[in-house]
Amino acid sequence: MAMAASLLPPLVVNGETVPRAAIAAEAQNHPAPKGKPGFAWRKAANALAVRTLLLQEASRRGLVPEPAEVGANRFETDEEALIRQLLETVLELDAPTAQAVRTEWERDPSRFRTPPLWEVSHILVACDSRDETSRAKAQTRALELASRVRDNLQDFSRIAAADSDCNSRATGGKLGQFGPGETSSEFEAALRQLSEGDVTAEPVLTRHGWHIIRMDAVDEGAVLPFAAVRQKISDAMEKADWIRKARSYVQELARSAEISGADPSVFQLQAEESGNPV
Repeated sequence: MAMAASLLPPLVVNGETVPRAAIAAEAQNHPAPKGKPGFAWRKAANALAVRTLLLQEASRRGLVPEPAEVGANRFETDEEALIRQLLETVLELDAPTAQAVRTEWERDPSRFRTPPLWEVSHILVACDSRDETSRAKAQTRALELASRVRDNLQDFSRIAAADSDCNSRATGGKLGQFGPGETSSEFEAALRQLSEGDVTAEPVLTRHGWHIIRMDAVDEGAVLPFAAVRQKISDAMEKADWIRKARSYVQELARSAEISGADPSVFQLQAEESGNPV
């Protein structure tokens, strides 16, 4: 990262130079293709250019930080507070009308369901997923087992009992039932792609190793009535309105700013659940 950074121009926003150390720290939050750290650096520079613009405007308006509590004994930083206060000052938000909320629900009521429930079996080839050699060796074995399963799906339980590295081998690989958030993100993402009776086309990697997953049964959840989701839809529409107007405001600031070392045309305001940008 250090060598890549030295080849990139400094970030200057309205005459204020953003320290390279700050960009390097921010770059850790932006994924990039392997061997191309410059991608993360540029994304970080854009994000910090947005933050700097907002903080400069908060200073111009004479705002004084009043950090809000964002969790148990956790408070915003002064910068986070200033950005929130600025946006609360300049953004005019309109609550969606009752009819607009209902129209959004009527577009596709099936989007609003009780959480799904998955009944799952798997075959695990355990490894240290952080170690490339261990991961590759385990993947070779997992691919062999996956091929055997594909050749005869009826043998899944027998193969799990004989070859899985998980204690669930005692029950033919059965893991029981899962709902959203009850397993790793990689495992859950695979579950969401499977229908009842399906087996993953390729082994799935998690921190535990490689998994060959079978969906034994799935309950997609019941469609919820409008009354049960009305507030959730309204909140989501308000948040979307906030994001649109905040992004527009940032782009307005960027158009009138003097910026080098970042690309104002691709500034994107990243709204967090806390309501703070970038």
